[in-house]
Amino acid sequence: MNAPDDLPAMPFQRPNPLVTPPLVRQIQARGPLTKVRTLAGDEAWLVVRYAEVKRLLNDDRLGRSHPDPAHAPRISDSILFGGPAENYATEHADHARMRRLLTPFFSARRMEALRPRVEGLVDELLTALARRSPPVDLHEALSFPLPVLVICELLGVPSADREQFRSWSCDIASLHDRRRAEAALAELVAYMRALVAHKRAHPGDDVISGLCMAEAGSLPDQHVAFLAAMLLFAGHETTVVRIDLGTLLLLTNPDQRMALQADPSLVDTAVEEILRASLIGGHGLLRYPREEVAIGGVTIGAGDAVLLDIGAGNRDPRAFAAPDRFDITRQPNPHLAFGHGPHFCIGAPLARVELRAVFERLLPRFPNLRLAVPVERLRTREGVLTGGLHELPVTW
Repeated sequence: MNAPDDLPAMPFQRPNPLVTPPLVRQIQARGPLTKVRTLAGDEAWLVVRYAEVKRLLNDDRLGRSHPDPAHAPRISDSILFGGPAENYATEHADHARMRRLLTPFFSARRMEALRPRVEGLVDELLTALARRSPPVDLHEALSFPLPVLVICELLGVPSADREQFRSWSCDIASLHDRRRAEAALAELVAYMRALVAHKRAHPGDDVISGLCMAEAGSLPDQHVAFLAAMLLFAGHETTVVRIDLGTLLLLTNPDQRMALQADPSLVDTAVEEILRASLIGGHGLLRYPREEVAIGGVTIGAGDAVLLDIGAGNRDPRAFAAPDRFDITRQPNPHLAFGHGPHFCIGAPLARVELRAVFERLLPRFPNLRLAVPVERLRTREGVLTGGLHELPVTW
């Protein structure tokens, strides 16, 4: 146990975007969890081993709400995941209702029907990329525009406004500037509210129109607008990061890149390995126990902050052989990239369709693709919720 004034401070440093923080390895070697100091200066329990992360993800004694939210420990000034959310008295019922409402719009069947359109968008972006003279920033040319175009089409949002969405999303994801994040979220919700009003009068075949008609059209405009704003944000941010990091993993592991080029049927297992090995964010999923929880020989108190580090769990040597090795043939691959249990990400089928479309096309179209700068020179996005790269310069 660390002394209160000697707690490891988050986020942990790492040599480059692909490397497990050395401090995580030290903590994993000692046990499944430890106390840390969060970016907000509060104490929290950081869980870093796969078995315990998976168990707690599926434990309904832990939730996102807190009985005293004004005094709850926080991990950052993020307005989305920095502290408690939801109503403590109704959290479970509210969450179940939200999932019933949204899951049908993101079913595997619906996403499979969307696949040809996603593949077409990837082809268009790669054709535009081929017309340019290298080096080119793949983040700007492919990783960012694809998920934004897809989620905009799915929701029924004009993709012409994507630069404005980028600005709002970046501000909303801030871990430090709460006032700017709140202003950006308010502007995005106001934008969506105007769009909801239009969809009620002129419905289309899209998610926002579907939400307007859900529950016999009884959902208030503000509620639909907020859901749409959250779907727009969540529906592209992490996929952008994973396209960047997946490309980086392939370009820095030439044996795996050659294996995929030689056998394109490996694309599905390659996508799963990208999901496992790509490190998103760096703070863990915040949860608060409703009662004492015993784990790893430690009793976590009710209302304590608990950080479930999915990235650390996905690289736990107790769960994955050679966890720091990128292996596109890895099977089974029971990673936790989309969570586990009642909070399993409803957008998982969409993310998989997008990642598969990218990674079955990128290398065949650009067989000589390579980094234009050393990996150590790549700049990571600090101070934002999802992390990732500022740019990904490539040449061919």
